[in-house]
Amino acid sequence: MKYDIIVLGSGPGGYVTAIRASQLGFKTAVVEKESLGGICLNWGCIPTKALLKSAQVFDYLKHAADYGLQVSDAKHDFEAVIKRSRGVAEGMSKGVQFLMKKNKIDVIDGFGKVKPGKKIEVTSKDGKTTIYEADHIIIATGARARELPSLPIDGKTVIEYRKAMSLEKQPKKMIVVGSGAIGVEFAHFYNAMGTEVTIVEFLPTLVPIEDEDVSKQLERSFKKAGIKVMTNASVEKVAQSGEGVKATVKTQKGEEIIEADIVLSAVGIKSNIENIGLEDVGIAVDRDKILVNDFYQTNIPGYYAIGDVVPGPALAHVASAEGITCVEKIAGLHVDPIDYGNIPGCTYCTPEIASVGLTEKKAKEAGYDIKVGKFPFSASGKAKASGTPDGFVKVIFDAKYGEWLGCHMIGAGVTDMIAEAVVARKLETTGHEVLKAIHPHPTMSEAVMEAVADAYGEVIHL
Repeated sequence: MKYDIIVLGSGPGGYVTAIRASQLGFKTAVVEKESLGGICLNWGCIPTKALLKSAQVFDYLKHAADYGLQVSDAKHDFEAVIKRSRGVAEGMSKGVQFLMKKNKIDVIDGFGKVKPGKKIEVTSKDGKTTIYEADHIIIATGARARELPSLPIDGKTVIEYRKAMSLEKQPKKMIVVGSGAIGVEFAHFYNAMGTEVTIVEFLPTLVPIEDEDVSKQLERSFKKAGIKVMTNASVEKVAQSGEGVKATVKTQKGEEIIEADIVLSAVGIKSNIENIGLEDVGIAVDRDKILVNDFYQTNIPGYYAIGDVVPGPALAHVASAEGITCVEKIAGLHVDPIDYGNIPGCTYCTPEIASVGLTEKKAKEAGYDIKVGKFPFSASGKAKASGTPDGFVKVIFDAKYGEWLGCHMIGAGVTDMIAEAVVARKLETTGHEVLKAIHPHPTMSEAVMEAVADAYGEVIHL
C-alpha cells in the first residue's frame, strides 16, 4: 500500500496531523496500536477532566450551606465516578473514529515500526506483518509514565496515571510522588473524594515550573484543603506492609516513614522511541528525544517527528500545532516556525493554574527592567459571588517598551482565561492597549485588566 503521508500514532498530535494532511489533499493513513486519540484522549487530558469535574460537583455539595442551600448527607460513588470518566473517554475516541472516516483517512491497527526507504512495517494483534510505503512518514508515538529506580511501578502498590484513573477501590491513604500537573491534579481529585493525600516533591516548591507566587498560593490552598505537602523531599524506598505500603521519605530533617494504601508515581514522562525502528533508519536521537528542525524534519529525508518525542513542552496542544505546521510545510504553504516562548500551560487542580511567557524570576534573569502587576480574586466581585476567592492574576511587562513578558494565573476557571494573554502576546499588544480594552463586568477576566492596571499604577479596585 502506498500513501502520500503515514502518521505513526493517533494522539492529539497524530490524528490532528492526519486530518490536516487530508484537508491539504494528501492520501493519508494513521497507524495506531491501541485506541484512536492516544493517551491524551483515552488516559490523560480528557478522562482526568471528567474525574476533576466530579470532584468539583461533590465539593459544591459538601459546601452547599455556604451558598444558602441545604444538602443533607452528600455521598459519592467512587466506581460510578470512574465509570463516568471512562465513558467520556470512550465517547471522544468514537468521535475521532468519525473524523477519520469523514476525512477519508485509513486507520491501520497494529504496532508500527519505521523502515528504510520510507516504509512502515505494521504488526497486527494476530502477529501478521504488512509493509506500507509513503512519501512522508511522521512519527507521533507520544510518551508514557517515567519510572524512578527507587520507585518501580508494579501496578498494585506503586501505580502510574493510567491505573490512578481506573482503580476499582478508593484508597483511604495515598502518597503522590511529584507535583507537576499530573501529580497535583490527582492529589486534588483523591483529596476531594475523601482520600488522605500526601504530596512528596523533590524540589523546593509545588508545580516547580510555575511562577513562585503561584507555587506558594497552591501550597496554601492545598494545605487548607487538608493535603499534606512535603517539599525538598524524596521517596527513597517503598516496602509492602500488609495490604498497604510504608514509604521511606528523605527530608531536610531526616527520614520519615509514611504509611499509605497506595503510591502514585507522577515524576514525569518517557518518550516512546524504543523499538520503532529509529536505529534501522538512522534517525538521530539525543537524550530521549528525536532531533528535528523548525519544521519537524529529522536528519533522514522523508521522516518527521512531532509531539512528546521531540524537544519542547510535552503538551497536547503543542503536538497538534507541530503536526499542522509539519504537513503545511510539506504541502509547500508559507509557514512560520512555532514560537515556543508563547505556549500556554494549564493545570486543572483546584485552584486551577494557567500561565504563558516568562516568570518574574526568568524575566529578571534575562535582564529585563520589569513592571509587575497583581490582582487577587478576593477583590473580584465575580469570584466572591461565586465563592471562589482564592488566587490571583499576575502580569509582567517590559518597562521600556511595554511588551507583555508573562502572565500567571491561579484561581477558578483561569485555564479558560489564559488565551487572552496568548493572543495579546502573539499580536505584540502592550500593557496600555490591554488597559484600554474594555473587559466585561462582573467577570473573572476583569482581573487581567486590573492586574495590568496595577503594573502601571492605575488599579481601581485595590
